[in-house]
Amino acid sequence: MYKIGIIGERDSVLGYMAIGFAVHEAADAAAAGRILRRLAEDDSYAIIFIVENYAAELEAEIAAYRDRPLPAIVTLPGRAGSTGYGMAALKTAVERAVGADILFKGNE
Repeated sequence: MYKIGIIGERDSVLGYMAIGFAVHEAADAAAAGRILRRLAEDDSYAIIFIVENYAAELEAEIAAYRDRPLPAIVTLPGRAGSTGYGMAALKTAVERAVGADILFKGNE
């Protein structure tokens, strides 16, 4: 069975343990990057969530995994709330997949 992992600050990710996520605490973006590489190369992970503030700093690294079928790397707001990075990434992914902005249609 595939696993779902989450990477972020302790306060942002600890609650996900209650619903069965594999929780990986990272003190900063560099640590998050190391964890991301390890999980992405582990064939047992289908989805890896990462908090927005770390994902923004690891954009190039996340992009390297974009064309792989697994794992899906998804951004979530961190403890400080949404930065807008996750929605922007979702918009880009949808535009890439369908060729048009069907989610926002210019109403960001």
